[in-house]
Amino acid sequence: MQVLHPRCAAIDLGKDVLVAAIRLQDGGVQRVCRTFRTTRSQLLEMADWFEGVGITHVVMEATGSYWKAVWQVLERRFDLTLANPAQIKNLPGRKSDVNDATWMADLHAHGLIRGSFVPPPEIGALRELTRTRKQFVREINRHTLRIQKILDVADLKITGPISQILGVSGRRIVKALITGERDPERLADLVDPHVKASRGEIIEALQGQLTLQQRRLMKMHLKMIEYLEASLAQIDGDIQKAVKPFREILHRLTEVPGLSDVSAPALLAEIGVDMARFPTAGHLISWARLCPRLDESAGKVRSRKTLKSSAWVKTILVQAAWSAMRTRNSYFRAQFFRIRAHRGANKAIVAVAASILATVYHLIRDGQPYRDLGFNYFQRADDDRIVRRSVARLQQRGYVVTLKRGVA
Repeated sequence: MQVLHPRCAAIDLGKDVLVAAIRLQDGGVQRVCRTFRTTRSQLLEMADWFEGVGITHVVMEATGSYWKAVWQVLERRFDLTLANPAQIKNLPGRKSDVNDATWMADLHAHGLIRGSFVPPPEIGALRELTRTRKQFVREINRHTLRIQKILDVADLKITGPISQILGVSGRRIVKALITGERDPERLADLVDPHVKASRGEIIEALQGQLTLQQRRLMKMHLKMIEYLEASLAQIDGDIQKAVKPFREILHRLTEVPGLSDVSAPALLAEIGVDMARFPTAGHLISWARLCPRLDESAGKVRSRKTLKSSAWVKTILVQAAWSAMRTRNSYFRAQFFRIRAHRGANKAIVAVAASILATVYHLIRDGQPYRDLGFNYFQRADDDRIVRRSVARLQQRGYVVTLKRGVA
């Protein structure tokens, strides 16, 4: 087998210790392994060792977040490749850090490792912000559910007449309950007059009573929510600064049904702005795990389910697909109903998510504005296909067919 990288190295990563294996081929093959700690000084020492023996290419396994610090030290000095752990498994019974590093070096020398997508620094910084934002939103939702649980235990059914427990009216009631207010009449006075529920329904829902301990716990949860909301506002400001170089791209993306001012930067942070890494839209869809898997044996299809992926890009696109499905007169809405009729809602929404990602790919790569194909796209395509088939059948029977569109 042809050797593509005669002087390469591989790194098996851990939290505190890593194993580096070099592979030098000059006539014969020379292999050397050394162990380093993951401190900055040790990483620099490893980089100097690589340069001293003439290493040109380095591969490392994407282990948690440990690879990021090593990548930052080496990225300007070597040609780096980040390997997917699932694609570089060693033979059973030969599992050790030294064997893993040596095995990776052998694979990389022959060009058998396909590198994972590593975003450039500016996209990586944006990704860190958008992922942190999503984590904060999740924490706010968790604390909100805990407040709701306390209210339910106390038989305070606020979420019946009021849809959002921490909306304007709900938050006023929660704060009043924390201060010790128990009168349902006074609590009902805090509700916004535009709430659809009647005053009698609201008073009936507020008959329960909180204990002192429950009020203290609610106060703690509300303080956490308010702190997270303040942090969220700060992160939103940082995201707006981080996306300034990509304003034009984001403007095009937000025109796509389902993508908002929040989800568009988050998606951009996951896929980047350089589509040259993905030869076609299909490659990007496959990378996002939104296409059917290829799992066949003995001529039988064993599974066509999509593969598991990270909880970031796929979640963003599926949420965007549900939003796009509700957009009237859009192509994505028509696509959803067309597929749902014979494949079910789950497969239909994944197909819409894949279509959104394909659209985003072309908008970024070609720099063109978004143009919706319309809700009647499939109907027009079906009509054209029916006409073509009918003409072909008549011609097969010896007729000369001339088509002329009538006035509707």
